[in-house]
Amino acid sequence: MRRMNVVNRKQALKVVKELDAFPKVLDDCKETTASGGGVSILVFVFIFILIISEIIYQSTTSLKFDYQVDTGFDGKLKINIDLTVAMRCGLIGADALDATGQDTHGFGELSMDDTYFELTPKQLEYFQIVQEVNEYLRSEYHALQDLMWLSTGIISSYRRGMPKREVESNKQPDACRVHGSLEVNKVAGNFHITAGKSIPVFPRGHAHISMMVHESEYNFSHRIEKFSFGDSVNGIVNPLDGEEQITTDSEYCYPQCIDYHLFQYFMKVVPTEVRTYRAGNVNTYQYAVTERNRTINHSQGSHGIPGIFIKYDLNALKIRIREQHQPFLQFLVRLCGIVGGVFAVSGMLHNWTGTVVDIVCCRYGIGTKAQHSKEPSPTMSLTETNQDVITGPSLIPRDNS
Repeated sequence: MRRMNVVNRKQALKVVKELDAFPKVLDDCKETTASGGGVSILVFVFIFILIISEIIYQSTTSLKFDYQVDTGFDGKLKINIDLTVAMRCGLIGADALDATGQDTHGFGELSMDDTYFELTPKQLEYFQIVQEVNEYLRSEYHALQDLMWLSTGIISSYRRGMPKREVESNKQPDACRVHGSLEVNKVAGNFHITAGKSIPVFPRGHAHISMMVHESEYNFSHRIEKFSFGDSVNGIVNPLDGEEQITTDSEYCYPQCIDYHLFQYFMKVVPTEVRTYRAGNVNTYQYAVTERNRTINHSQGSHGIPGIFIKYDLNALKIRIREQHQPFLQFLVRLCGIVGGVFAVSGMLHNWTGTVVDIVCCRYGIGTKAQHSKEPSPTMSLTETNQDVITGPSLIPRDNS
């Protein structure tokens, strides 16, 4: 019984050996060459470089973008404002109004500080930095996630904010800085600054009392330092940061100059959720803006209310940005492909090169033998000479008798 088991095992092992797709070559049958050794060294170096580059690629991350419906419309939207208008604070009013018609005082209150519209040298330098950063980002089309961890160079100067005035002027303030945050509903609305303080109007809304403002005091030239939505996030540069509009309507100067000008900004706000290793979990907002401005001149058919109107509307879709590594299984497959592919291709190239060299050498050798075969050999010369002696005319005289 044991003998039969041993026989069966040997037969099974024999069958398995016959199915071997990787037969081993005996060492006595192997032939090593200097060219093969040189190619092997180059192949090993090339594989090592590719493996290192693949490990570096695996250590980096990629960003995945997807979209989903924003279901948080019941919450509030925070608007962060910091701008300067070239009119005294007592002459203007700043309010927000949305599609629900809710009382503007329920959204919060902005701070209004008297200041000077003309900047000091340090303030002008900072504001030019903000404009350069925004212009650079617009030209390079940098995305939101690329800005959230910038912390050196110009971005650091931008984050410090507008510096204070070095020397206070003896003149009366001629401008008003409007800054602060408002908590509004997540629906379409507008933020506006116009002449006169606002009063509530029944049943809803409000009105600005502008009759106390003289026409010569209108000047809605403005400078926007920051305008954003949501919580403040370091590194994000918004499209309106560094915006400056200066207006002098000289064509409307009879009998005196009247600076009636309307500035409109139309925004499309997109909720954005960022999940990255550096920035962490951030919920913020991006927006695109379109700007229009025109002179108000009723005699020429250009009607409207002079002021600054920022109209915003929220997108129903939310953008999700997630940072992730490549799958580890994919990394192993790529490594196997690199090693096996380089070995296979290098082996084929080496064999093809050797075959071509052998063919050229053989042809050269065949040509040499053919050239030598045309020269008469000593044996053939001797045979031909003997034939001439035998078949040639006889020199022995014949006996006629």
